[in-house]
Amino acid sequence: MPERTATIASRVGLHARPAAIFAEAAGDLDLDITIARQGEPADDAMDAASILSLMSLGAAHGDVVVLRAEGEGADAALDSLVKILETDHDA
Repeated sequence: MPERTATIASRVGLHARPAAIFAEAAGDLDLDITIARQGEPADDAMDAASILSLMSLGAAHGDVVVLRAEGEGADAALDSLVKILETDHDA
């Protein structure tokens, strides 16, 4: 299963606006994508397309998260999602 790490760039973390942008992008993909804080077991990963899951993750500025996806196009999808997380949407 492909995975990528991303560092949260938004100054106030993965709060409402960046979470909504990310969840919409993840939901538009025809893949099951999960997100977890780095170091957490893969079994504890949450649905990346769920804004509630993203907000409950509590990822702050500078935190590292792990994205995982499976299926055709997973590598490209993860690359695009990493770019979203590593963009400061509060600028």
